[in-house]
Formats: sequence, C-alpha cells, structure tokens
Amino acid sequence: MSSALTDLCRYPVVQAPMAGGVSRPQLVSAVAEAGGLGFLAAGYKTVDGMYNEIKQLRRMTGQPFGVNLFMPQPNLADPSAVEVYRHQLAGEAAWYETPLGDPDSSGDDGYEAKLAILLEDPVPVVSFTFGCPTRDALDALAGVGSYTVVTVTSPEEAQAAESAGADAICVQGAEAGGHRSTHRDDPQTDDTGIGLLSLVAQVRETVQLPLIASGGIMRGSQIAAVVAAGAEAAQLGTAFLVCPESGAHLLHKQALTNPLFVRTALTRAFSGRPARGLVNRFVREHGPYAPAAYPQVHHVTSGLRKAAAKAGDAQGMALWAGQGHRMARELPAGRLVELLAEELDAARTALSTRSTQ
Repeated sequence: MSSALTDLCRYPVVQAPMAGGVSRPQLVSAVAEAGGLGFLAAGYKTVDGMYNEIKQLRRMTGQPFGVNLFMPQPNLADPSAVEVYRHQLAGEAAWYETPLGDPDSSGDDGYEAKLAILLEDPVPVVSFTFGCPTRDALDALAGVGSYTVVTVTSPEEAQAAESAGADAICVQGAEAGGHRSTHRDDPQTDDTGIGLLSLVAQVRETVQLPLIASGGIMRGSQIAAVVAAGAEAAQLGTAFLVCPESGAHLLHKQALTNPLFVRTALTRAFSGRPARGLVNRFVREHGPYAPAAYPQVHHVTSGLRKAAAKAGDAQGMALWAGQGHRMARELPAGRLVELLAEELDAARTALSTRSTQ
C-alpha cells in the first residue's frame, strides 16, 4: 500500500459510503476501530445532518475516517418524460396511500455548503461520487490536510481525476451495488460497464495515483485479487450492509440472502440514475420505463420507498446490492474487518506457497 493509505488504515479494507442512512457513525467507528477505513455518506443529508454525524463519530473514535459527497448534477431531464413516469406510478401511490414526491426539489444535495463545512472543520478523507470536483476544490481540501478520493468507472474518468489533483481514485466495477458513479449520466452506456478486475488493470496503466477497488468484493481472497491487479485497497459496501451497526432496514438486510431474490440488475426505477439492486416487483414493473432523470425520479419515489418499508414490503423498496450479495455474512463490523484481513493473509500465503513449489 502507498504510505498515505497505510497511514489511514491498518488493513486495506475500506467500508463504502452508502447513502440513505446505512453508513451511520456506529458502522464507521466500528470499522475504523478494527483497522479499516470507514466512510460517512453525506448524500441525501442536510448540511447540519452531515456535520452532526461527523461530531458524533469523533466522539466514538479517534481513528481516521472519510466523508463522501455527491457532486451537483446538471439538469438534463426531460420534464415530459418525468411526468409520464409519475402517471405510471399513480397506482403505487394509491397502493401505499402516499403522495408522489416533487421532482423539482434541489438537485445539488447542498454540495457547496457541505464542502465549506469540510474546509472549515477538516476530516481525514473526502471522497466524491457522480463526478470530479474542480482543481480549486481539491487543492483547498489538500490545503487543510484532507486526503481526496474521486470515484470513477472508466480510464477516461480516472485521467480527469488525476488531472484535477485528486490524491487517489476509487475504481468502481460493474459488479458494484448502488449507484454507478459515472461522471456523465448517458443512457447509451447503461449496459457498457467494465468488470472490476479489467477496470483496475486498465486504470492502473492509465494513471499513477493509488487505486481503491470497488465492486462485488465480499471475501479477503477477492481483496488479494484486486491488490494483485494493481489496487492498494478494496472498498466493500454490500459486505457491511448486513452488519448490526449498519443503518439499513431489516428487510433490506434479510433480502440479501433470501432465496426469493436471486439476481441483481441495473435499474433507473427508483432514482432515474442507473443503480444495481436486487430485482423485485418494483424493478420488474417500472425499471424498463424509468427515464434518465436524476435526482428528479429519486424525489418522486422517495415517499413510495419509505411507505413500502413501513408496510414491511420489500417488493417496493430499493434493495441496493452488489453481485456478491449471497455471500453476505451477518457479523459485527469489527469482526468482519478482522476476518477479511485473515482471509487476505491466507490468500497471500497460499499464493506464495504455490509460487515456490
């Protein structure tokens, strides 16, 4: 591992920032205390909500941690397409007895205000999703001592992040659960995602920055594989989602290993942006018709998702999950970090033994 990443965590294990309440301080602190690098997710939170979680986390651990920001999104949505989708969801609104949300709510997620807070009261690591910050923003964060990470899904995006001055790159493979962190949301590329091992190798030959590999990783042997491919660390989301410290809804946790949910798919059904989740009724019925309209669709379906969870109906929830979801282990987060480190060591030992035979 690079010295900068080594200073941040004892093991090359990064807990992914999962927005929507999953990556709460209890999870991040448990990961950090065990020797991994945990991330708070600032996405979908108010500025005060983000800052309160940072303060809470600091009371729980003195170890390094990160905060993830959503980049502001250009308004490229077709209002008529959004309105058609709203009409399609009218039956869902009636079924769950809740109104559809306003698609015209704010689209920048409070980015500038959150960035200002992180510059005023710095955290060890700041990462970015859905785009690349300006050089001025990255330089400003570097100036206050924050290590910066930009999430990418292609070698071209990695080059842009390196040129802008990022300290490291999180390489997100097509296997990853949750939203694809493409810098430009183009519906023509929905089915063109690159698998993680291939993507790490391509990005490794494109940029000189340290790489964090993300996408479908559930075991220490997979961490060994991405490190061998050129990454310095692995980022895991779905693996931590089932931990007791995770803020995920119980139905979401149970669904990951429920035989009823046999596969994942990329869908725009819940947010208007491609995201990988378990295929349920909502995805099957509405995914093919959802427009490319983020965050408009996210706002429209917000009430539906909450109502489905309240009703105990996993078929109407956004069950984000990576392709390795059936390998989820319901362990305390700290123990999971330790087990991943043990599996990584075992994989390295096995490889070394075979190479000397």
